[in-house]
Amino acid sequence: MLSEPRSGRLAAWGNALLAGLVSPDDAALAIVGEDTVHRVEGLPGESAQVGLTLALGRLRALGTRGLRVALPAPGHPLGLSGPPEFNARALEAEEAVVCFGTAFGLVPEVYEAGPEGDVHAEVVWHVLPVREAPPADVPSLGEAERELAEALKEATEVLSKLDVAGSGPVAEAAIDAYRARAERGREVLAPGYPPRAVRVLELARRVALLVSLAYGNGHGGAVSSSEMAARAQALRPVERTARRAQVAAYNSVVEERERGVR
Repeated sequence: MLSEPRSGRLAAWGNALLAGLVSPDDAALAIVGEDTVHRVEGLPGESAQVGLTLALGRLRALGTRGLRVALPAPGHPLGLSGPPEFNARALEAEEAVVCFGTAFGLVPEVYEAGPEGDVHAEVVWHVLPVREAPPADVPSLGEAERELAEALKEATEVLSKLDVAGSGPVAEAAIDAYRARAERGREVLAPGYPPRAVRVLELARRVALLVSLAYGNGHGGAVSSSEMAARAQALRPVERTARRAQVAAYNSVVEERERGVR
């Protein structure tokens, strides 16, 4: 949750490309990010893997009008619509992209290689059939923003009660990394997204940062297994709210397009 999901980059910059707001090369460069290369496998009409620019062009030619994000977790098929085979692959990857206008979805498979300290990632997006139905449990931007305000308050209270302070070298390093990404513009959505979507996405990541610090900051004040279980139980709904908001932000331009064709 702290770093931008690959499905988020693909959907955001793919939507900008479909809207004619960026060039194919710029979209592909932004989607790849710090990875080495992205390829697409299983695209209709292609027997081998192809590059992102060709894949996005082909999906548009097939009728794709937008790209949605899914960020499922066990017991929470967030953004998915089926069938079970696609849902299972997306749940294993913890993310996926679902096309609007065509019955296709894309699930990333990441391959890492290289020596320690110089590991690079290559990504293969697998194109699979999906069910054309409303995505599961995705709120509107307004709903997400209201839920996040409460979630931020709850996360702060939980961390205080459990004596998990946002301090120490690990916490400080995480916060510094988050700020560095924001300063590089990595936290901003692609062209075409409304300011409210950017605001919701940034707030969702702040909430996710607090949750991550709570989980990763050692035992804090929780010294027993029962207290650790209480921490997880308290933070689980907060983390779910952050994921729901993140999906709402990425999917906002598609929801606008869908309303426009009804």
